[in-house]
Parts: sequence; structure tokens; C-alpha cells
Amino acid sequence: MFVSLTKEQKQTIKLLSMGTFLEHFDLFLYAHMAILLNDLFFPSTNSNSQSLLTAFGFCSSFVFRPFGIWLLGYVGDQYGRKITIVITTLMTGITCFIMAFLPTYAQIGMLATWIMLICRMLQGFASMGEIVGAQLLLTETIPLPSRFPVVGLVTVFADVGGIAAITMALLATSYGFNWRIAFMVGACIAVIGTVARTTLRESSEFADATKRLKRIFKNLKQDPKLVEETPFYKEPVNPKTILSYFLIICIGPTFLYFIYFYSVNILRDVFQYDAHQAIIHNLLLALVQLVGWSILRTYLTTKIHPLKILKFSWISISVFIPLLPWLLNHMTASWQFFLIQSCIILFWPFNFPGVPIFFKNFPVFKRFSYTSFISAIAGSIIFAITSFGLTYLIAWFGYWGLLVLMVPVLIGYGYGLRHFIKLEREAGRYPKLMTWDMG
Repeated sequence: MFVSLTKEQKQTIKLLSMGTFLEHFDLFLYAHMAILLNDLFFPSTNSNSQSLLTAFGFCSSFVFRPFGIWLLGYVGDQYGRKITIVITTLMTGITCFIMAFLPTYAQIGMLATWIMLICRMLQGFASMGEIVGAQLLLTETIPLPSRFPVVGLVTVFADVGGIAAITMALLATSYGFNWRIAFMVGACIAVIGTVARTTLRESSEFADATKRLKRIFKNLKQDPKLVEETPFYKEPVNPKTILSYFLIICIGPTFLYFIYFYSVNILRDVFQYDAHQAIIHNLLLALVQLVGWSILRTYLTTKIHPLKILKFSWISISVFIPLLPWLLNHMTASWQFFLIQSCIILFWPFNFPGVPIFFKNFPVFKRFSYTSFISAIAGSIIFAITSFGLTYLIAWFGYWGLLVLMVPVLIGYGYGLRHFIKLEREAGRYPKLMTWDMG
């Protein structure tokens, strides 16, 4: 499916895939090793304080994303996609290096806690800028029909990075492997990746649009800086498109947190799993996600319109979720819980594989800042609500409390998806794959 790509385009895919793997390895390394690292970096004298700091440690990578993404989005739309990718890779390397040599709470007290939290925040900034930058550069560089499976590879490598993080957590928590080595490896790879990514070429669509406008002003003997005052440069974004993309992103954090992080509590409390067993359980789930979600959907984009895939997923999960509390209340074995989680993963809608379609409905000179900022805002809000609220909702309403969060995001997702399907239909690109233009 990549036969028509040039050597340069294939090299771009390799460099971006490597960086995405690294970013998600580093981002989720701490999350999956939290059972070990929380004891090293958080005070243990006050159980309530430690619980709040532990939740904050998880959320810090997501809640503060909008602040960093606002800056990265501006850079991406003003100076290009390439520079943001280089910056985020370098940022990841720096945070990995700091984490590898960071003294523990027992050694330097709360200073260790705050430095760790700052590193987590910076990793959150970098990971969002990285994956949006990579997806956007490929969206604007790779022509149809290869665009959708190529952008899908970014998600595949992100999942591979998550699996590597879980594997490293398994080694660290169960086999005595020094967790600092993992961060050292991450730092080294980031340095190599930063150097390699300086060879990337700028997104063709962004570069061509910028050159075209500046050439017009040069021919008219006017200051090229006046480009920023043109209607094309200031093209507004449809408010419905902003809202729809926000609602589509909201579904991701809700399901991600339940599947991989809250579920550890169920494994521990209901099935008496220890840390080693819980990590193995999550590793198997990650493999299901890689094969049944990322790889399968990437392949299906060569045959089926991505929004049709997402529509089928949304309908399927909307039928399944109302049954979820009943299923959880009546499960008697851990393998049954694994099947429930696997069903959610397989039909989890989110924005993949429709990412290029969503991006293309934003103006080129506002595309990076809007899509990344919307993703960051949605993620920060929903992760905060889910990570802090899920415990109380389940305590008050049992597993039926899950519906308080999941049903609204499903309804919102349906609204958002309907908007983008309407835009595709008006453009004549829905539902047939082979009738798409080659732009």
C-alpha cells in the first residue's frame, strides 16, 4: 500500500515512527511503574496526601498540556511542523536524563517530588506536540490513497512504545531490573532522534502555501510580512468543527483510564492480583490493542472510508457500554474481566483512523495550533474528571457509576462524528474510498 511513495517520503515515515515510539515509551513508563516509583518520589507518612499526589502524578502529564501546547502550536503554524517535532524530541531526551539521575524523596525530600512532577508535565507537552506534529506532517506530505495507512503507522508505533513501557515496568517491578536504565536508554535514543530529525523536510502543504503567498506579495512589490494580514492566512475555523473535534477527543481519555489504570484496582480488590500479575494483564491488553485496534484499523483504511470504521465502532460500543455494569457485577474470573476490557478496546472509537480527515477540515495556517490545543484541553479536562471522579462515582453507585462518565462522552462523540461525515459527504468523499481525490 506504500508502493507510490518516494524514498524521501519513506525516510520521513521511519523518522517520525521512531520518535512516536520513543515519546509514548517515556510517557507511559512512569504510569505503568507508578506502583514502584510513587514510593520513591512521594512522601508516605500521610496516606491521604500520598493518594492525592499519586493522582496528581498521573494527571500532571495531561492536565498541564494546554499551556505547553499553546506555545508549540504557535511555533508549528508560524515556523513549520518540522521544528516542533525536533523540539519535542529534544525535550523528551532532557526529561529522561533528569529522571535517570533524580535523587529520591528519601534523599532530598519534596524537591524530588516537584522535579519529578515538572518532568511529567514536560513529557506531556512533548508527547502531544510529537504525535500531532508527526500525524500532521504526514497528512500534509503523503498523498491519497497512502495517507490513511501511513498516518495509521504513527498510532501503531505509539502502541508499540506503550507495550515497551509495560514490559520495562514488568522487568523493574518483578525481576529487579534498575528502572533508571530505562530512562537512560530513552535519553540516548532521544538524542539520536533529535539529530536524525533535523534532516526532515517541511510539510509540503504548509511550505507550498507559505511560498505561494509570499510569492504573490513579492510580485506585487509589497512586504512579504503582510502575508499575515491576508484573508487566506486569517481564514476562520468553523465553530462546529472545533466543538465536534473536541467531543471526539473526549472519548479517548475516559476509556483509556478505565481500561489500563482504574482496572488495576479491580484486579487487586476483586481478584487479589499483585503488581506483577496486574502488569502482565495490562501487557496482554496492550497486545490486543496493537493487533486488534491499531494494525487492523490501519489495514482497513486501504479498503474502507475511515469515518465508516469509526461509525461502526461508535454504534458497537454504544450497544455494549450500557451492559458493562451488569457484566462487571456478574464476572467471576479474571479472564472474564479480560474479555470485557478487550471488547472495549476493539470497538473504542476515538479519532483514529480518521485523523487526516479531521486535520484537513482546519485551515492550514491554524491546523497545528487548533488541533493540538483542542486535544490538550479535552485530554486535561477528561483525565482530571475521570481519574479523580471515577473512584467516587463507583463508591456511590457501584459499577453503574461508570455510565455517568461514559454515556455523555458517547453521545458527544456521535454528534462530532456526524458533523465530519456531513463535511465529507458535501465534499463528495463519503462513503466510497476509490472516489477520493488525490489531494
